[in-house]
Amino acid sequence: RYVVLTTKHHEGFTNWGSPRSWNWNSVDTGPHRDLVGELGEALRERNLRYGLYHSLMEWFNPLYLADKKNGFKTQNFVIKKMMPELYDLVLKYKPDLIWSDGDWEAPDSYWNSTSFLAWLYNDSPVKDTVVVNDRWCNRCSCRHGGFYNCADKYKPGTLPDHKWEMCSSVDKLSWGYRSNMSIAELMDAASIIEELVQTVSLGGNYLLNVGPTKEGVIVPIFQERLLALGRWLDINGEAIYESQPWRVQMENSTDTVWYTSKGPVVYAIFLLWPRDSVLKLCSPVPCPATQVTMLGYAGTLKWQEESPGKGLLITLPYMLPSPLPPQSGWAVKLEGV
Repeated sequence: RYVVLTTKHHEGFTNWGSPRSWNWNSVDTGPHRDLVGELGEALRERNLRYGLYHSLMEWFNPLYLADKKNGFKTQNFVIKKMMPELYDLVLKYKPDLIWSDGDWEAPDSYWNSTSFLAWLYNDSPVKDTVVVNDRWCNRCSCRHGGFYNCADKYKPGTLPDHKWEMCSSVDKLSWGYRSNMSIAELMDAASIIEELVQTVSLGGNYLLNVGPTKEGVIVPIFQERLLALGRWLDINGEAIYESQPWRVQMENSTDTVWYTSKGPVVYAIFLLWPRDSVLKLCSPVPCPATQVTMLGYAGTLKWQEESPGKGLLITLPYMLPSPLPPQSGWAVKLEGV
């Protein structure tokens, strides 16, 4: 339940009226609006957390290019441009999350990452609430950070021992908007749901990117994908939000069943509807008091032990035959396993 806005990407244009980016920001030119501030107000009215993406480097900035030419022994760009903007963002907008990027060319000693993070966590107005990712120097990824990104579209395969986030993009070929994209190059709703479920089962957060047009419009195909995910979460969000990884993340016999948990409750999320409408789960150990329900469906489901003391065979609700494949992803709630 958080949104991350690109406040400044690698080309250096700032989406707020940065005094260090004269005439190259959204207040002096373009929309003549403080986009960072406006989105923050809208999100907080809806009780969503606000994250700010910020690129450390700028591709075309002469100060940065000069520092780079000097082997990053000089820090003119960091002192005059980058750091003042980062402090400005924190003091002005008090973000819940800072999503740093553009770190990979230089060490933390060039970026002054440690001094900024020390201020952020000890003295800043958000010191008790803020979280940051792991992109603060050329060797920081997957090693330092409140949560790890490790790499774009990173999939760990097994449960990591540190909080992490999977950042993905609806457009498989780009993070920005492309007017020439084709439908085959976009993730469909089923793929997005599958990626979300796998990520959350492995203890990760899921950050899904769409690129708006230069007019700030989220095009209908992206709206359609986001709304489809929202409808799925309306029904199945109980198995996702505030959940924890269970002792087993996925069913050994198949990668189409994934588990999450919340206190004593276990959720099994299955991505394919079984042909005979009987869901086979090998990992949960049932007892006589075990109760099985399905999110979005009234009433309890019948189940039996697969073998003595282990596993369940769950009879799913009858689905009318349809020429269209059913939507992707359903969650059964297991109590007393």
